[in-house]
Amino acid sequence: MAANPDLGLPPAVRCAVYTRKSTAAGLEKDFNSLDAQREACLNYISSQASRGWVALDEPYDDGGFTGANIERPGFQKLLDHIRQGMIDVVVIYKVDRLSRSLVDFARVMEHFNRHRVAFVSITQNFSTADPVGRLTLNMLMSFAEFEREMIADRIRDKVAGARRKGKWTGGVTSLGYRSEKSRLVVAEAEAPWVIQTFQWYLEGKSALEISQCLNDADVPLRAMQKPRPHPWNKDHVLRILRNRLYIGEISCLGEFVTAEHPPLIKREVFDQTQRLMKPRHHQPGVLIQNPDYLVRGTLRCGVCQGLMTSASTRRNGRVFRYYRCTTRDKWGKKVCAMKQLPAEAIEAFVVDQLKEAFQNEARRAALDHYLIQGLGWLPRTFPGFEEIWAALNLRNRQRLIRLLVDEVVVEEAQGTLRIRLRNLERLDLAESRISA
Repeated sequence: MAANPDLGLPPAVRCAVYTRKSTAAGLEKDFNSLDAQREACLNYISSQASRGWVALDEPYDDGGFTGANIERPGFQKLLDHIRQGMIDVVVIYKVDRLSRSLVDFARVMEHFNRHRVAFVSITQNFSTADPVGRLTLNMLMSFAEFEREMIADRIRDKVAGARRKGKWTGGVTSLGYRSEKSRLVVAEAEAPWVIQTFQWYLEGKSALEISQCLNDADVPLRAMQKPRPHPWNKDHVLRILRNRLYIGEISCLGEFVTAEHPPLIKREVFDQTQRLMKPRHHQPGVLIQNPDYLVRGTLRCGVCQGLMTSASTRRNGRVFRYYRCTTRDKWGKKVCAMKQLPAEAIEAFVVDQLKEAFQNEARRAALDHYLIQGLGWLPRTFPGFEEIWAALNLRNRQRLIRLLVDEVVVEEAQGTLRIRLRNLERLDLAESRISA
């Protein structure tokens, strides 16, 4: 509290008024709910003028923000100013304006108490200075949280009921449709691209090739947050090909019901597409062996810094294992030029580097610690890496590599691999030529 310079008057108590409204409806009015809350709080502060209460001019308003969490700009500004010692009392219209979560409210109260800031709810007369007041406050917050959960349940039931009737309940619309008066209607400029996508796939084009065609035609992508030169990738195309919205159905609690909106794709075309998309290992008579890859999850592309995933092909009854860039896999070679690389050469390099790390006495103690902590059952009596490696099955070999290796970066242009071991005192880089 700042001392009032006028003699004979109590020290000034700086009061911040916080207001909140869950929805943005009505905020455009000249006098909205936030204004009504602020006016009531200011009148209460004026009634406490004999105690030195003075309202701060700084607004702390959150219009259109839920009380289920504290991630609100006005509230965060309030907490920051409290942290800076600019506020003595927080005045609110009702407790649930501050928060509707009992856990969040307890944290906020702890923050207030730490900085010696009181708060007042002008419509609920209680004091936080005694145990009974704190009990009353916790009871009020429990009922506020219960009310919020009941409202959420009613909204979910309402949405589910509308979905059962095939109604559109909002969200990002799919390519080929637009939302108009809470209904899905066909977007005439986009619908032909949906039809063309299914046709391309049935003609034998891959999802990646279709995505490149959509990028070349500058077809808009609804889910794109920031403009980029190649927004479409194969995952976006696969989502279109699997979307039952295009045959006039809508999902409801894990099931699909007939929707109100008109379909864009005939059911027989959609069913034929799904049969073609079915993975080969789900088809009878086809057996694909895809063994686990040792450095999956740690191998990165040196061109785009994206992760490299596993891949395999079968020729003449033999399986060839590769690692390929996920960026190129999704967006094509225009975005990343990294080619797929043989898995055996990369994994052999990583194993050789770990072998050298075991031979270094300065690192051996730390490596033993990680082995014991990570794999648990390994005894300390193993004399070297070869014995440990031979004792591990494939799954535990993967665990060992993930335990010790932070990342492996493949530089195809230079023909090198770089490995960085985890939790060492200094960054250890080793390079080796990639064998074709």
